[in-house]
Amino acid sequence: MPGAVPAGQAERVIARLRAAGLVSEREPTHAPGPEEAYWELASLGGGDGRSIRPAARPAAASVASVILGSADPAEVLRALRAAGLRAAGPADAEGAGDDRAAAPAAQGRECRWAVRQVGPRQHGAAELTLVVCDDYLDPRLAAVDAAHRAAGRRWLPVKPVGTRAWLGPFLGAPEDPCWACLADRLWRGRQAEAYLQRRLGRPGPVPRPPASLPASRAAALQLAALEAAKWLAGHRHPGQQALCTLDSLTATVDRHPLARRPQCPGCGNPALVAERIRAPLAVPSPREPHENHVDATDDASPRRVMERYGHLVDPVTGLVTEIRRDPRGPAFLNCYHARHPSYAAYATSPGGLDAVRAGLGAAAHGKGRTAEQARASALCEALEHYSGHFQGDEPRQRARYRALDPADAVHPDTVQLVDPRQLARPYPDQRAPRHRLPDPFDEDAELDWTPVWSLTAERHRLLPTALLYYGAPQPPGRRCCRADSNGAAAGSTLADAVVRGFLELVERDAVALWWYNRTRQPALPLDAFDDPWLAELRRAHGGLRREVWALDLTTDFGIPVVAALSRRTDKPAEDITLGFGAHFDRHAALCHAFAELNQMLPAVVEARADGGGYGAADAEALRWFRTATTANGPYLTPDPDAVPPPGMAAPPDGDALAAVREAVRARGMELLVLDQTRPDVGLPVAKVLVPGLRPHWPRFAPGRLYDVPVALGRLRRPTAYRDLNPVPLFL
Repeated sequence: MPGAVPAGQAERVIARLRAAGLVSEREPTHAPGPEEAYWELASLGGGDGRSIRPAARPAAASVASVILGSADPAEVLRALRAAGLRAAGPADAEGAGDDRAAAPAAQGRECRWAVRQVGPRQHGAAELTLVVCDDYLDPRLAAVDAAHRAAGRRWLPVKPVGTRAWLGPFLGAPEDPCWACLADRLWRGRQAEAYLQRRLGRPGPVPRPPASLPASRAAALQLAALEAAKWLAGHRHPGQQALCTLDSLTATVDRHPLARRPQCPGCGNPALVAERIRAPLAVPSPREPHENHVDATDDASPRRVMERYGHLVDPVTGLVTEIRRDPRGPAFLNCYHARHPSYAAYATSPGGLDAVRAGLGAAAHGKGRTAEQARASALCEALEHYSGHFQGDEPRQRARYRALDPADAVHPDTVQLVDPRQLARPYPDQRAPRHRLPDPFDEDAELDWTPVWSLTAERHRLLPTALLYYGAPQPPGRRCCRADSNGAAAGSTLADAVVRGFLELVERDAVALWWYNRTRQPALPLDAFDDPWLAELRRAHGGLRREVWALDLTTDFGIPVVAALSRRTDKPAEDITLGFGAHFDRHAALCHAFAELNQMLPAVVEARADGGGYGAADAEALRWFRTATTANGPYLTPDPDAVPPPGMAAPPDGDALAAVREAVRARGMELLVLDQTRPDVGLPVAKVLVPGLRPHWPRFAPGRLYDVPVALGRLRRPTAYRDLNPVPLFL
């Protein structure tokens, strides 16, 4: 026949179509039923390019089902049968037979049976357990998960109660996250409940009434049964590794990612963190491109940050629940806030309910020249906070300070720098959390100590764990150490994080020397920098009836430190805001300072002349905005006769870490580093300490606060304790 395809070519084409699952053989008189047609269509969605033919599935595949809680077995069975799954008879199952024999399960009662896959597709090797529960944090799920992981079998959780039903992910395989990984993420969103249950000595969550409607339960169970049937049919897609929520009020479905925690005690190596910290710190030079560092002039780095760590932002399973722009003020300010629940810290925090309340409102703040930089900055700061919380897998040894070798242990007073007079006569506003002082250190008290690495001595030293991690346990009734954010930083590499942490120490030390001694500093002329962003910033502040200026706070380290200030000019209250930055490059330090200054501006942009309209709830900040002026605080204005000192020479070949180490050594100080990187995050985080450097909070022990301003020629003699600035820096 003219135009006919040769028989050999036709056979080859048909063979290729059959191999791809695009055609199947059947009798001419056979018309596929609805179920067979569904599986035929589903087979076209193979993500690996290979179809899964329904006829290839064996008939022996089975599913075990478990009910924990309030679900009615009859409803579960009806959903399974609607998906082509059938309950086995009493001889084949434990506990129940068909639908007529099934009775509603009592609250907390467990019911098991087996079901057999039927229909046009069979997959004999697959085995699955459907677990129906009222709460994914039911502690009985731990045993379910352990049994399935030991057997190498998958299980699928479903929660059909509540206005939002939950389904998945598929768990149980050795390479999958385990239930403990999932529970860790879920508890972080339920901090107050975790604290309450811990105090009451109760495992698991607070019991809740199983709120649901027949229609909402049926929808969740039908969807779960369909997912089980597709799994047994061999259908695989990335969403099966996520927790799926079905909102019955909005009829929307969302997926929430879940990743395995390498340090998880259930499926990973819980010694990972301790092993890394106990090992000598290997910190290569930070010369490679900063993938996570949000640089003021690099538009690509924030994109890389979001690509690498954006999956950690999720309202259900995320370490960060959301990142949003502060709606107050012009968009130019680029103020972003990242909420980050921290259950692991607050559930065990010695601060009690106050710490829980603080955790509920915890947020990290991002800054940058662009919105993308600010979002990435907020995410990195939130992950830095998470990494600094005590989680229980940190290396510790219990000891008294007096029993330790002085060559090994660092006295915490050299870091906390509290003057005994501060304890005898509390400093103004000391009740504010940021200004609360630790109890006097008891050298005979038994404490947990954690090793840190001395980059100057190239050996391990010991510091109290409670000084290094938020929420670490302390002796009952005492708070001899207070962990804070000073020197904690994230970076593209660990070396980058160490440098950034050190720059923060230098910045805050310089701020303390200036603020509490109230010395007037040289101005940094903004017109000297040909920077369009700085010009736009000045115009934006002018549009808000504000003026801006910058002070040079550089100290004996020679690393440029800048204070950026802004004040209102059209009303008696000047609403003075501040921001600080430190960098080897003075222009970069200036940009960081002004970006931080912008972070504070939303609290005052709507302030009125009558004293109202402030967006700050902090009493200390409100008092500052309403009372501080350049007239009553001359140290806030530039010294017209002073000239900015020369900055430190740029590190050779970009080896900033070596320059930092030598700068610390040259001053007879020690550079201590704790690697706080968490394996489940991957973002390098370092806690950097240099005993003797001053935080920007009121810490008035003898040392640099009194000596350096004289050595720099700012003062003729040290400021007397009684003459230090009575206004604490409230940032």
